[in-house]
Amino acid sequence: MAENTNLIQQCMERAKEWLSPAFDEETRNAVKAMMENEDKTELVDAFYKDLEFGTGGLRGIMGAGTNRMNIYIVGMATQGFANYILKAFPGRNDLAVVVGHDCRNNGRYFAETVANIFSANGIKVYLFESLRPTPEVSYAIRHLKAQAGVNVTASHNPKEYNGYKAYWDDGAQVLAPHDKGIIDEVNKVKIDDVKFEPNKDLIEIIGGDMDWDYLQAVKEAMVDQDVILRNKDLNIVYSPMHGAGRVLVPEALRSWGFQNIHVVPEQMVIDGNFPTVISPNPENAEAMTMGMNLGTKLNADLVIASDPDADRLAIVCRNKKGEWEILNGNQTCMMFSWYIIANKKKLGQLKGNEFLVKTIVTTEVIRKIAEKNGVELHDCYTGFKWIANEIRVNEGKKKYIGGGEESFGFLPFDKVRDKDSPASICLICEIAAWARDNGKTLYDLLMDIYLEYGFSHEFTINVVRPGKTGADEIRQMMENYRNTPPKDLGGSVIAFARDFSTLIQTNADGSTQKLDMPDTSNVLQWFCNDGTKVSVRPSGTEPKIKFYLEVKGTMKCEGCYERCMNESVEKIAAIKKSLGLE
Repeated sequence: MAENTNLIQQCMERAKEWLSPAFDEETRNAVKAMMENEDKTELVDAFYKDLEFGTGGLRGIMGAGTNRMNIYIVGMATQGFANYILKAFPGRNDLAVVVGHDCRNNGRYFAETVANIFSANGIKVYLFESLRPTPEVSYAIRHLKAQAGVNVTASHNPKEYNGYKAYWDDGAQVLAPHDKGIIDEVNKVKIDDVKFEPNKDLIEIIGGDMDWDYLQAVKEAMVDQDVILRNKDLNIVYSPMHGAGRVLVPEALRSWGFQNIHVVPEQMVIDGNFPTVISPNPENAEAMTMGMNLGTKLNADLVIASDPDADRLAIVCRNKKGEWEILNGNQTCMMFSWYIIANKKKLGQLKGNEFLVKTIVTTEVIRKIAEKNGVELHDCYTGFKWIANEIRVNEGKKKYIGGGEESFGFLPFDKVRDKDSPASICLICEIAAWARDNGKTLYDLLMDIYLEYGFSHEFTINVVRPGKTGADEIRQMMENYRNTPPKDLGGSVIAFARDFSTLIQTNADGSTQKLDMPDTSNVLQWFCNDGTKVSVRPSGTEPKIKFYLEVKGTMKCEGCYERCMNESVEKIAAIKKSLGLE
């Protein structure tokens, strides 16, 4: 009880600072209401901490408070970011940043505020004229040789959220030491330090010319244009889920040669409230309903969607019964990897120095594909900034040909350093064209991969725990798994465990070995002799802890798929019990 009283008192003290004239009347009134409310839950959630940079930068629910996304938190973050840039590049008088945003509520307001503050600090700003895909912002940073960038987006989070992705001069989201350096600078900033008044001479609006340059770069992800030309009438349905994909994805598809493109009209409307979906997340099957309905009406070959900032994609194809089947992120990543390797090899485009990248929680089937074809595979942490880091450290030495993660993100070329749905959507349509050329569908291709490399079923469990109490509960769950790890996983014997917070692998016989990773991370993994793999980590951008389950099966014929799936569902249920999740 004393602990709660102290926490409330600390939050009250922090809230009082937001009653000063530096904050607008609407904000002051909202803070007063929280302070005067007998139930202090909202006050504590809004003020118990500052928003921090996670795997996706700054992200939070919009509203008043230090733990909320609002003009003041955005302002102080940007002032701190500007201070860090000025320190990192001393003596430069040609500093520049790129600023973009997606369809989120307050997106343009926040983006213009970010631009104003950078310009007030003497830094030139390239501000996109309206919403644009996240990967185009990444591309523009590299193309314009800017020192940094910001994209105002909360990616696939619910409508209450907005966010702030911070990028460095390589077009990738910030990593150490820059992320910690920026946070240190942000923590020094008080609201009175923020330079809100812009230097308009330093703000340049960009748009159409950059779109053209980016779309030309996206075409570098194409593997075989002849396949597209032979199947230019591929029947494609696309939805941007009210977001930034509407600006460029249909145009990108046309530039590749596809001519039979249909859009979901209701979801082409820019709207930060996302009125046609419960959540604008392509990982949620419900979000694909309108696209599938239109696909059925038009007898489409495949249905594709991108999330609000157009970095993630979702793919729906027809199974053997002609019914719509939503591919998961592991399957799409697997399919991209297989196609890029197989067809670059067939066309003589592989020189022997190529590498693929996947995150540690993504399916191990990709490792088998890479190894069988003599392509190097790099494992990295969750978050595309780590894939970008692998590209950066190998630049000039090895050739990057693709990288992805289970959460519906892939990057098939290296001119961008974040996941890229326009390029990936074009490439998956090329893969569908190639499949049709060979008398197959995307689903048939998936079955072929399972037959050659083994069946695998991946399943993600999200345990959501919002607020201060939720954060404490998640922390305790991780501590419990470290101190008392599971003895087995659904009956499968654990061969070794990895703790990325210590970078130690512990084998079944008690021996240990060091893990070679660029940094530590709060992730636990268990690997079993039969190929079962479980990973657990707190989300860096949302109030939840995530469990990634991967189970294997023996698939000797296409008809075995249903049996393997049923067996894997039983296995997953048993693993949940082993983890105490049932």
